[in-house]
Amino acid sequence: MTLFKLSLRNARRQALDYLVYFVTVALTAALMYAFNGLVFSEEIMTLSSLMASIPIVVIFASIAVICILGWLVSYTTGFMLSRRSRELGTYILIGLENAQVARLFFLENLAAGGAALALGLVSGGLVYQVLRAVVLSMFDKTYTFSFTFSLRAIGLTFVYFLFIYLSAQFRIRRRIRKMKIYDLIYFERQNEKEVIEKSKSRRVIFSVSIVLGILGTVLLMLGNLLSGLIGAACVILFLYGFFLSFSSGVPAWFDRHLTQKYSRQNLLVYRSLTARLATMGVTMATISLLFAAVLMTLGSGMTIGTLLRNRAAQSACFDLHITCPEERMPDYLDCIEANDISVTDSLRYPVYIDESAEMSGYFEKEENLGYSNDCDLFLRYSDYAALRAMLGFPEAALEPGTYIIHCPPYLGTLASRYGRPVTLGGTQLAPGPIYTEMLSNGLFGSNGEEYFLVVPDEALDGSPIWRSAYTAITSEPLTESQCNALFDIQDNLGKLETDTADNMDDVELDSADGMDDPELDSADSMDDPELDSADSMDDLELDSVNIKAWIENEAAASSAIFVFPLYYLALVLTMTAAAILTVRQLSEARRYRHQFRLLGKLGMDRREMERALRLQFSIYYAMPAVPPLLIGVPFILGLGGLVEPGIMVGASHPMVITGITLGLFLLIYFIYILLAYGSMKRNVLDIADFRR
Repeated sequence: MTLFKLSLRNARRQALDYLVYFVTVALTAALMYAFNGLVFSEEIMTLSSLMASIPIVVIFASIAVICILGWLVSYTTGFMLSRRSRELGTYILIGLENAQVARLFFLENLAAGGAALALGLVSGGLVYQVLRAVVLSMFDKTYTFSFTFSLRAIGLTFVYFLFIYLSAQFRIRRRIRKMKIYDLIYFERQNEKEVIEKSKSRRVIFSVSIVLGILGTVLLMLGNLLSGLIGAACVILFLYGFFLSFSSGVPAWFDRHLTQKYSRQNLLVYRSLTARLATMGVTMATISLLFAAVLMTLGSGMTIGTLLRNRAAQSACFDLHITCPEERMPDYLDCIEANDISVTDSLRYPVYIDESAEMSGYFEKEENLGYSNDCDLFLRYSDYAALRAMLGFPEAALEPGTYIIHCPPYLGTLASRYGRPVTLGGTQLAPGPIYTEMLSNGLFGSNGEEYFLVVPDEALDGSPIWRSAYTAITSEPLTESQCNALFDIQDNLGKLETDTADNMDDVELDSADGMDDPELDSADSMDDPELDSADSMDDLELDSVNIKAWIENEAAASSAIFVFPLYYLALVLTMTAAAILTVRQLSEARRYRHQFRLLGKLGMDRREMERALRLQFSIYYAMPAVPPLLIGVPFILGLGGLVEPGIMVGASHPMVITGITLGLFLLIYFIYILLAYGSMKRNVLDIADFRR
């Protein structure tokens, strides 16, 4: 048999023996191709000008995936070498040279990798169609199936895989060429050395690691860059310190509790656990670190996606909503007419201001929103009723002598406890009903931040006007060119900058004059404080232009750019870590089979064997997953708490996002566990009669 044929035979056997690893590599290749397909898709790039940033983000994410997959390939290849070291040593004994054996091992791993890549590219076309359908639906575009391959995406994926496999295989090849026959034959018996041997050091490091884990989790929840970096370092030290000290401490604990050691199947589980921890301490810590990264990455992606989606829903109530000073409104109206924006219903109305800010102070004190308005905003009831009718909301009743509070749902209960009258122009109004529909009154809305008050029309006669507002419903979404035309007016601050410069000159002149006659200047300022206040408000507040089509496209593009790569990383991290655990577990099938055959001859029945096997599986797969859960859950909850109020509510509550994150992670993890358990049960328990 030639060396090439032997390599192919071994590659086929390797694919069967390490099927989980082979499938994981193929799925990663499929994901690589799918995301590379997004980068090179002209259809996706033309959805929004913001999508021009997606190639950079995907490339950075792919670099991380290359490192992760490279570690999987390198680790599994080294593990295969240790498991097949006797076979390779035998090849040398029968006359092959080290270089030939190294070439044999190199070719069979390269063949297996090539087969995984080919399968990944074929299945990647389907994954790309799924991603394409999701992206198009986010932009409210119609999806039609068109199965095509991108040669540039194939080429880039091939380059990634070539780098991963060649770098891993050349290292192993050099290692084999330098190994002696004795080293190869006994290489399988080499285990990970116990790093911490002394009991006292073990206890100290275990205690310190627990403290670092708590501290790191708290720092990660603070939400700023410096504390996040320090927290990440503490978490890494915690995981490695915990597993290295824990793996050394299990035998000592059982030795001090002999009754626990010898009860039921504990001795069998104890021996399996100590063997695992003695040989996989560092590996368990690394896998646990990957799982923590999965939960934080997936949770961050879901939180960011929810934030973008809910902010867009709050701001994009109307197809077009503009607020600006009254003198600037004609510019926008002329632009709407000049660009043939198809308006089917519209309303132009004033937004009034009351600088007493009594309700703003109440909300700030009771809710601690983190920001405060310097004034309360008011709408006339007739304008409010027209706005509700434009969106199809039920009619809002307003009794004479009362006012309406309109606020987000999360402030509804607090608003109902306000119970204070409002005085406008000498007229006192009693509290009336409360409505909580979104009416462009979110944090980035145009009808004020969070809330506004609705009063009878006559109550606002003579009240100061804060802004002029224009709301429109269109028959078709605004095009990008129409949006840009409106934004050009918003950004046209040349006149404002000139006025500001003139005002600065006037201020300097007034300051000089004030030195001559400070009493006169003081008197002038006292004459018209409302005018000065209004001018300061105009200088500080810029025009607000909210366009539903633009906001939704921007949210969709931001999700595609930032959220999708996070899901990409989380999926690859989960599959990589679970694959390493499963490969290590399935490789012990022969030892387990011998162990359980002996136990069967000693009188253990099959039910007890299944219980012992399930217990071993549970402990083995739970060990690297429990610490990340204790870190990831508080992190996701803390991340959701950093978002402004009113966004993460209902189905978007941080608790719900945390539950979905855990569900997705555990779903993928349990698939690997079930595959491993089914295979192990067939190869270990479903054999000939144990008692023979």
